[in-house]
Amino acid sequence: MHITLKATGTHAGMISHLLAKNPYNTYDRTEKGARVRMVYTVFTEEEVEIVIQASPDSIDLVKNSPDSYDITQYINDREFVTSSLFCTYIRGSLGTALNGKPKEDYTEWVTHPFALELSFGPVASDLPDSVVEGLFAPLGYQVAIERGEADYSFQLKNRSTVRYVTLSGHQTVQYALRQLLLLIPVLDNYKHYYISEEEFDKLRRYGEGWLPEHPLRELIIRRTLRFTNLIEQFEQSDSAETGTKKHIEKETVQAQKDKHEQVQQPQEEGNQQPTVRLNELRYQAIMDVIRKLPRRQKIVDFGSGEGKLSARMARMTGIEEIWAVEPSAYAQVRAMERFAKLERHTDAIIPTPMMGSLFYYDEQLRGKDVMILCEVIEHVDEHRLNRVMKTIVTEYQPNVLIVTTPNREYNEVYRMNQQELRHGDHRFEWNRSEFQERCEQWIEEAPYSIALKGIGEEVEGFGQPTQMAIFTRRKEQKEA
Repeated sequence: MHITLKATGTHAGMISHLLAKNPYNTYDRTEKGARVRMVYTVFTEEEVEIVIQASPDSIDLVKNSPDSYDITQYINDREFVTSSLFCTYIRGSLGTALNGKPKEDYTEWVTHPFALELSFGPVASDLPDSVVEGLFAPLGYQVAIERGEADYSFQLKNRSTVRYVTLSGHQTVQYALRQLLLLIPVLDNYKHYYISEEEFDKLRRYGEGWLPEHPLRELIIRRTLRFTNLIEQFEQSDSAETGTKKHIEKETVQAQKDKHEQVQQPQEEGNQQPTVRLNELRYQAIMDVIRKLPRRQKIVDFGSGEGKLSARMARMTGIEEIWAVEPSAYAQVRAMERFAKLERHTDAIIPTPMMGSLFYYDEQLRGKDVMILCEVIEHVDEHRLNRVMKTIVTEYQPNVLIVTTPNREYNEVYRMNQQELRHGDHRFEWNRSEFQERCEQWIEEAPYSIALKGIGEEVEGFGQPTQMAIFTRRKEQKEA
């Protein structure tokens, strides 16, 4: 992970004073467990090139994590990509430049725009190239995006989220570095620390002079603060300070594995109801369907994660067994801890945790009353999904199959970019007509009927945030 800062033109050498780093010495320090080095690869009065590089300890990244026993925690890109981690590592070495406080003889150069070229990477981003360009172009930069050198016999390179970004333009060193340290985490969209009101100060300091008028300001704030209540607090406090009324974000998207989206339930006049998480509404909707089924004794919760839905179903009447199928060992452990707590309830059954995947057929799961795929299919590559669904409807043959997935149309209500996905691991998100078309394709040669519904608050023209398909196996064509 690195940033290269290059300046050309008269007095380019003054940058060394703004950075407070001697061009003839290599800066080599340990910052927050990472080795940070800064070296001048070129230095003359008319051309300067500085490389800032950070090398974290891959073991330290997870050593104190509660997930550290799970080997998958060691298989990630955090050691290599330019992210919020990287920005944290290098911030201390750039303090003089970020604060604009060099030695008194050089303060006049703080506001001097240099001809700069800034390159950084690799950065992993779920944003399309057009949005990446839209983040930097309004700041006066020309933007070049590359995906590195690699030869594949398939289109992996073109589909990769990993890119190298080069920015060219006239800018002060202070503004350039502040913009990078604020926008790189926006690109990566992964925070390694707890997000709190402390982020407000960073938004104001690093965004001073350019963020308020940026055309993608809402996107920047949403991906920096992430949570609805923080976004609202920031907008309200910002309005109070500036004396202007600004739009307050009403919804945002949680890019976490546990799907923390929130929606407001419809309210009748004079009847204030509490905010309910969208994930909870999904569970309620699925259980409402199951309660009305004449046969619901045997249930398979595919992609059960930490067992939240399975645990809720465990206390429903009429259910005799629940198979909680999940490929992640870490999620399975969390699920078992949750299931163990059900033992105190005499009316609950204990779900059976099971290691499994949609890509491997398991005879034990065949012919169950209900099979559930709650927010699962969007994590499967589209070109593999048809095969998965064919296995379900022709081999597993559940009496009822319930599938939920995001409604892409509703992303506009969340003020997301058209090509932006709600979660970094989503391979696709479909609108309502696309989902209906796929559902009909999956059962062309299988004896199922479909009912489509929505989950969450409905907005005219955009539908509801989650869409649900209920596949019911026709009685007359069941096997004897």
